[in-house]
Amino acid sequence: MRSGLAGWALSVLIVWLGGCASAPPGDGVARFEAPSRQWVTDPAYYLQSVSGHLALLRASRPVAEWLDDPATPEGLRPRLALAQSIRTFATDVLHLPRNASYTRYADLQRRAVVWNVVAAPPHALALHTWCFPVAGCLGYKGFYDEAAARAFAAGLPAPWDVGVYPVPAYSTLGWTDWLGGDPLLNTFIHWPDGELARLIFHELAHQTVYVAGDTAFNESFATAVERLGGALWLEQMASDEAREAYRVFDDQRQAFRRLTRETRARLQELYAQSVAETWPADRIETEKAQVLEAFRQRYAELRSSWGGFAGYDLWVEQANNALFAVQAAYDEWVPAFEALFIAEGRDFQAFYRAVRALARLSRPEREDHLRALASKAQAVHSSVSTSSM
Repeated sequence: MRSGLAGWALSVLIVWLGGCASAPPGDGVARFEAPSRQWVTDPAYYLQSVSGHLALLRASRPVAEWLDDPATPEGLRPRLALAQSIRTFATDVLHLPRNASYTRYADLQRRAVVWNVVAAPPHALALHTWCFPVAGCLGYKGFYDEAAARAFAAGLPAPWDVGVYPVPAYSTLGWTDWLGGDPLLNTFIHWPDGELARLIFHELAHQTVYVAGDTAFNESFATAVERLGGALWLEQMASDEAREAYRVFDDQRQAFRRLTRETRARLQELYAQSVAETWPADRIETEKAQVLEAFRQRYAELRSSWGGFAGYDLWVEQANNALFAVQAAYDEWVPAFEALFIAEGRDFQAFYRAVRALARLSRPEREDHLRALASKAQAVHSSVSTSSM
């Protein structure tokens, strides 16, 4: 590597994994407000960010080398070949970036590439944000080592709702293309065909449009691309078996998302009511616990119909404000982006141009446009539902 340029480029990677130190939470749980943002200055955190990504790059090799290597496990070969087919579809059909990303593979010998820490006030669905150069402020802080993530989470102020969850992939937004780009990883290469395609489309979407500091915009856009692109890939490229496997999995996912959306709405109503009526903290805690217990009971009923699938168990076990809030960032504007895609004639290139135009607006203007799109989509959905009754 060219050490000067490499050092600069790798320092930029910190924006995806770094964060801000937090201010004290105040003297009353019921009056808790999200702490102020503050740049982190801990050299050890920056070191783990750089060394963690360097280790990932060192472990990766071009997919062609893996396919030619007699030592490559036979079960891995078809997955790598499929991933390259998905990568070609992403550029040729979805018009996502044509670059080095997902043309290399690395086996990290662990179940996640990073572990994210999220935090929220005890009585609000508002993520605490850690702030980065270039990327702006984000609602999570990532660690390459799970123990380090959990130690950091354990050190956050006691009143906060805190969550730690594994992340199978992250995007460097195309900044590391000259180093080989973002590689395929063992953390997701064996996912079902439809899920593998969706993940690749999602991460490449981040390289297409990205707004510093607007997590909901970025994640909702990428989620819309993965859904739209995934549906097209399943229709045009997947086998009947893959389509059926995806249908079963997606039915479970959508049922779980409906349950979490309903619970999120109930918590929002609860916290708004507690402010309007100035409830004491112990009453808020009691009401919150009841909502979460009802959520877990409904999940247990849902899970019993899934034939043993337990993929959401750990999420449900630690469900709290932080996890509900981070999930909302992936869902909030998806209907608006899907409506924009339709408005642009279902043309991906025109869609991306329209999204870039939104990205250039101020945040209030951008959100006004997204709200209008979402309202229009809801009106159309309601009209269709009524006419079909």
